[in-house]
Parts: sequence; structure tokens; C-alpha cells
Amino acid sequence: MVAEPDGPEDRKPPSDEAHSAFTPPHGVEQPPVPEEDHPTSEFALPDGLSTEAAAEPEGSAFDLPGRLPGGRAGSYGGRHAPPAFTPAHGIPMVRLSKEAPWQDRMRTLLRMPAAERPVPERVQRHDDQGPAVPRVLDLTLRIGELLLAGGEGAEDVEAAMFAVSRAYGLDRCEPTVTFTLLSISHQPSLVDDPVTASRTVRRRGTDYTRLSAVYTLIDDITTEDTDVTLEEAYRRLAEIRRNRHPYPGWALTASSGLLAGAASVLVGGGLLVFVAAALGAMLGDRLAWLCAGRGLPEFYQFVVAAMPPAGMGVALTLLSSSVEWEGRPSAVITGGLFALLPGRALVAGVQDGLTGYYITASARLLEVMYFFIAIVTGVLIVLYLGVQLDAQLNPDAALHTAERPVVQILASVVLSFSFAILLQQERSTVLMVSLNGGIAWVVYAALHDTGDISPVAATAVAAGLVGLFGQLFSRYQFASALPYVTAAIGPLLPGSATYFGLLGIAQNNLDRGLASLSKAAALALAIAVGVNLGGEISRLFLKVPGAGRASSRRAAKRTRGF
Repeated sequence: MVAEPDGPEDRKPPSDEAHSAFTPPHGVEQPPVPEEDHPTSEFALPDGLSTEAAAEPEGSAFDLPGRLPGGRAGSYGGRHAPPAFTPAHGIPMVRLSKEAPWQDRMRTLLRMPAAERPVPERVQRHDDQGPAVPRVLDLTLRIGELLLAGGEGAEDVEAAMFAVSRAYGLDRCEPTVTFTLLSISHQPSLVDDPVTASRTVRRRGTDYTRLSAVYTLIDDITTEDTDVTLEEAYRRLAEIRRNRHPYPGWALTASSGLLAGAASVLVGGGLLVFVAAALGAMLGDRLAWLCAGRGLPEFYQFVVAAMPPAGMGVALTLLSSSVEWEGRPSAVITGGLFALLPGRALVAGVQDGLTGYYITASARLLEVMYFFIAIVTGVLIVLYLGVQLDAQLNPDAALHTAERPVVQILASVVLSFSFAILLQQERSTVLMVSLNGGIAWVVYAALHDTGDISPVAATAVAAGLVGLFGQLFSRYQFASALPYVTAAIGPLLPGSATYFGLLGIAQNNLDRGLASLSKAAALALAIAVGVNLGGEISRLFLKVPGAGRASSRRAAKRTRGF
């Protein structure tokens, strides 16, 4: 046997072969144990990592954003949702009665947030595979184009486009209307890309017969009792575009003269003044048509159309020194201005501004300003020439309106009748709007002449009644309110204030001229605001039978100045 060593001195150091070349020396941190010495599962977690926390319940896309437990940002899940909150007044229930006009129902939906709108009930069912989205959007844009080109307000155009798209089963549609551009966007679902189409309005024309036909088509599309396929809607829309105007050109020219003559009688003129104003307006209308045929912009058409009535008034003033006649040359010029003032565009522009469509309102009011400058330019050219020829144009010759009430009431009715013909209205609406214009003048004369109320306040009240009656007529006929309103405000237009303002500027009396023009602007705004307020009052308090509370709508919540 071999004896073992007894002490340390008898022990031999290990040889170099007993150690690996990669073994660290003493005093150095040892490496981890190789994995093959401790076999584990391939799915074992590495050192330093903890097990995964329990998954939070999946929340809805419509949950309120907040902080999850642990301070992490995210959406509230089902277990961590805050306590349900119900307002003190409760959650309003959306009730859209089918007996209510489609305009009121669509305005109500447009003012609602998209997430709160009820699912559309498809009115026109002709394809089991669903609606043809591109064709429905194109039809909607074409209908909106005709309405906007005819002078309809931006809110009414959006309501019409919204009604057509929902009738053909398109949910999540958002129409957008500006002065020259129409667009509509449709998103099939929350995960699909939206489909957007647009159309530009390049030509505008005044034809309220065509406007009424478009409203009839929309009413048929949105009614369940009427079956209107896409092909049928396209066919009817093409017929509306191809239809000729209801009145020939000579009737429009004669109506322009009749309007100017009635306006001159309304401000105190006699038979000779009536004839002179009518001839001047008809001559201006023909010259404007000639300029339009040559392709001149509307600005120059208004300049040319304003010159003959002013020239007729200056000519009568020059002849008054040698010919004795009882008349007012200023009434001739005032009558011609009544036929040119853009009251329709002014009312539409102010209405768009009051309903929150500020871009469209700014464009419309800018157009009105250009037309007004054109009228001012044409009249001032003639008045400057008359002043150089020593025409005795007296700015102090006030126009009296309370001397012949019966004659003036008849003149206001004739003025509204002529205005309706110029607007190409349907024959069934001409009589109604003429009577509406006569009532407006009676109210104005009673308040201003008899009650000594400010002309601005009297004009606003009379225009409010016009808007109220016009909205009532349109709601019971399920048609546009424009044919019942626009012609009726004709007797209220500030023709005399505009004339005396221009005369003061022509005679280098800027203070008096600017004061008269400011009064004309105030009267024009009173007309526009009064018409809009009357329409809103009719929607607010006067319900269509069977409509219940469906015609109520939310107000637009925008900046309040703070």
C-alpha cells in the first residue's frame, strides 16, 4: 500500500492538465454554470424575468380614455370603468317621427354627434347586396349641386344630401358644403377606409321651378311609400336639368320693367314716373343680356344694367325746367335700383352666417359686395354726368310713402308678383308670395309711418313675418322656403336709401352720402336677420301636425368669446 501524505507539506499541487485553459484564477468571479449541467424546458423563463401579468379585459373603442391601475395610460376596461354618470335632466331620447318634414329630421341628425345618430332605416330597397356606394354618392352630389346653384342655404343643402344618402342605406356619411365645392365622405365601418367624392359648382342660375322639382324628387326618395330606384332618380334628375324655364325672355324683360315701375310708385311716383322707370329697367335688362351673351362677368353686367334707369332720371330732371310735370326723378332711379339690388344673395349669406357656415357666408356676402359696387359704379357714372350738366338733383327731396296707402299696397303686391316672375317661380306659388309681399309692406307702413318706429326696426319685424309665413308655406308643401320668401322681401329693399347715398357722393357731400349708405346697409341686414329669425321661430314653436317633438334640433356649439 502507498501511504497518504499527513500534512500540507506532503500535498502536491495539481498539474496543469487538471485545469481548463479557460478556468479563471482564484479571486475572480466564477462564470455561470453551463446549461447542459442543468437541463430545463425550452419554455423556461430566463433569469431576471418575471411571469406575465394577467391580461386586462379588452375595452371598447368608445370607452373613455383614462389611467389603468398601476398608473398606465389606456382605456377603461369593464372592471375599471368609472361609475356610470347620468345627467340630472336625463339622457335625451332621439325620436324622429316619420310624419315630420325630412328637412327637420335631417337637420336634427346633422346637429348630433356621429356616434349618437341612430342607424338609418333604408327607405329604398332594390339590391340585396347593398347600395352601390359610388353611384349613391354621385347622385347625392348632383342633387346638392342643383340646390346650391339655385341659391339654397348651405344647411339646407347638407340636409338634402344627408337625406338622400341615408335613404339609400349609407350610414356614416358626412356632407360638406362651401360656396363652390360640394363633398361627401362615407365610411363603411370603423376599420374600412372612407370613400370621398366631390363636385364643383361652376354655374349659378335663378330658377325656383327647378328648385321645387329637386325638392319633390328628394321628398319621393325619402318617402317609403314611393319607390325610386337609382336609375329612376338619375332619369328624373336629367329631366330637371333639361327642362326649359317656365317663362320666355320677353316675359322676364317685361317683369323687370313692371318691378321698377311698381317700386317707383311705391316711393311716391306717378304715371309718368312709372313709365320712365319701366323703360329704363327694360333697357338695362336687355343691355345686361347682351353683355352676358358676350361673356362679360356679372360685375360689368350690373354696371351696364344700372346706367339706363339713372340716365332716365337725369334726363327727366333736365327736362323739368321746360316741361311742367308732377313727378320725382329720384323715384325713377330708385325704382331701377329695386330691380338690381341682390336681396336673394344677401338673405342667403346672412342665413349661412347665422347657422354657422362662415366660409360660405363670407363668400356670399363678398359676392353681394361686388354686385353692390357694380351698381354704385353704374349709377355714379350717370349722376356725375348729370351734375356736370347742371341737373337739379335735390338730395333733400324726401320720398313720402304714407300718402296713398291703397295705391302703395297694390304697388307692393305688383312688385312681389314681378319679382316672382324674374325668379322663375312656379305659377302655383306666384299668387301666395305676392300676397306675402303685400302683407310685409302693410306691417312696415303701419310700424314706421303710423307708429313712428325706426325704419330698421320696422323692416326687421316685417321681414320676420315674411320668413315666418314663408317657412309655414314650405313646411306644409314639403318644399323649399325660398320661393315663398325671396320675392316677398322686394318691397322692403333699401332702394331710396341707396340712391340718396350715391347722390350725396356724386355731389361731393360725403358725410350725407355715407350716412345714407350706412342706413341702406342696416336695412339690408335687418331684412336678412328678420327672415332668418322668422323661419327659426316657425321651426321652434309651430309644429307640423303629427310631428311631435321630432322637428327640434340642437344648436351649434361653437366659440362664445371666452
